[in-house]
Amino acid sequence: MTPLILLPGMMCDARLFLAQIAVFSGRMPVIIAPIGAHDTMTAEARDILSWAPPHFALAGLSMGGILAMEILRQAPDRVHGIALMDTNPLAEVAAAKARRAPQIAAALAGDLTRVIRDEMKPNYLTDGPNRAAILDLCMDMAQGLGPTVFVNQSKALRDRIDQTDTLRGFAGPALVLCGQDDTLCPVERHQLMHALMPQSTLEIIPKAGHLPTLEQPDQTTAALSRWLEAL
Repeated sequence: MTPLILLPGMMCDARLFLAQIAVFSGRMPVIIAPIGAHDTMTAEARDILSWAPPHFALAGLSMGGILAMEILRQAPDRVHGIALMDTNPLAEVAAAKARRAPQIAAALAGDLTRVIRDEMKPNYLTDGPNRAAILDLCMDMAQGLGPTVFVNQSKALRDRIDQTDTLRGFAGPALVLCGQDDTLCPVERHQLMHALMPQSTLEIIPKAGHLPTLEQPDQTTAALSRWLEAL
């Protein structure tokens, strides 16, 4: 069975995928790759490729999806399938880059909790009965990872390259998935990725924002299961 590598989003750990791990770990090797040891996507991808199995399936959410595309760019022959969730294939725009420097400075000054609470968490989720609990989990994950990881991840996101050509060149099984109410990585970005990979399946998850693995875990897991069956 093809191993599955899961790549979490910014300032998230394996708990982002708890529901999916519970289902898939009985079917195949499931590996969670932490992100944040390096401050470029190139180095992060190279690090993962140094220890990853010879061939694998990749599923990444948000920053994890961006890293998945860089892994695919570096080693397309090793990737048997890719699932890109609530992510963005484009380079960072100038306005987003400009927000990084004060956030990095604040995190280094001991103010990471405020940055996560006031500038990041409000953009994550749609309204729903589990919103408060999920936001608490997001804060716990972020505080556990700490400011060094935040700074490295911020720089890697800021300096990332456009990956549209990478996706255009991939012909394997692909899933493009997002929450219907995702404001950080809107539906239009996922329609673009689907167009770049015509063989892909596009799944829009209702009543979910940027973190459908937590907001709508059953629907998200079902979509991932259908993708895995095609490997």
